[in-house]
Amino acid sequence: MPDEQRNPIQEYQVAHIPGALFFDIDGISDRTTKLPHMLPSEEAFAAAVSALGIQNKDDVIVYDGKGIFSAARVW
Repeated sequence: MPDEQRNPIQEYQVAHIPGALFFDIDGISDRTTKLPHMLPSEEAFAAAVSALGIQNKDDVIVYDGKGIFSAARVW
């Protein structure tokens, strides 16, 4: 959640499913709005997931530590 004082990369490093990638929602989301975690442009999203090595042919499973709060924001 945007107002929580957490370290998501540290949480990922401590406890993640083997083979999982860290999706940095703070780094990927649209920064031109004051609202948190809004959908980035198609180009920005494509560049971010491509940088993770994700391709159109890949199956992607999304999970989070809060139980659907963050995972649903992968747009």
